[in-house]
Amino acid sequence: MEFLNWTIGPIPIRLYGLMIAVGFVVGVFLAARQARRESMNADRITDLCVYMLLMAIIGSRLLFVLTNLKDFASNPLDAFALWKGGLVFYGGLLAALPVGIWYVKKHNLPVWQTADIMAPSVSIGHAFGRLGCFFAGCCYGAPCDGPLCITFHDPHSLAPLNTPLFPTQLAESSGEFLIFCTLLLVRRSKSFNGQIFWLYGLLYAVLRFIIEFFRGDVIRGLYFGGVISTSQIIAIGMFILSGYMLLTLKKRHQTA
Repeated sequence: MEFLNWTIGPIPIRLYGLMIAVGFVVGVFLAARQARRESMNADRITDLCVYMLLMAIIGSRLLFVLTNLKDFASNPLDAFALWKGGLVFYGGLLAALPVGIWYVKKHNLPVWQTADIMAPSVSIGHAFGRLGCFFAGCCYGAPCDGPLCITFHDPHSLAPLNTPLFPTQLAESSGEFLIFCTLLLVRRSKSFNGQIFWLYGLLYAVLRFIIEFFRGDVIRGLYFGGVISTSQIIAIGMFILSGYMLLTLKKRHQTA
């Protein structure tokens, strides 16, 4: 697999950033369209997406740096080199949520209805983002054998070269696309506000927990003798919280 970059004249186009941009545009479009369908202010939703994206980039990069401090000790400025890859989704999620809550409260938007509008967009945006990871070679999988393995040859790639690796980026992207489709199907028969948002949290926690077993970039943080990663610990917490909130909101709706 060659590292794919394009150039327009003297301007280099990195597919890692391009895929993140495409995911953002698609996500904003879908969220704004759904907001109009639910008679909500689409401009507010668009602004919310921008604020949350900025915080998500900061948070996802910060968590990556914190779990790889040794790699940045000799050259701290590399922490700002986003074009080289290295974003942790859970870090972005944890950073974006407080900003989202603040914005929703400030503009008196319905909390769980807004969250349900945003959830599919987060999923589809993340799916494109993982495609960007694949092109950059970051978030790579463990060495493997078989027809599904991917070998990176380009020296610009962040993945180990000339070694067949499990394509965890493509696997997670495919899982996110599947979650996106599931959320759209469930939304047609949604029974209470908050159902789509917390269903996303539940499904993604399962997906990420499984994917982590096939990851090969061990510097992301491993615990309990190298068995459990940082993201898996967060995934366990997210799964429990999402399940609890789904049950709580469902009971609240039934007794309302």
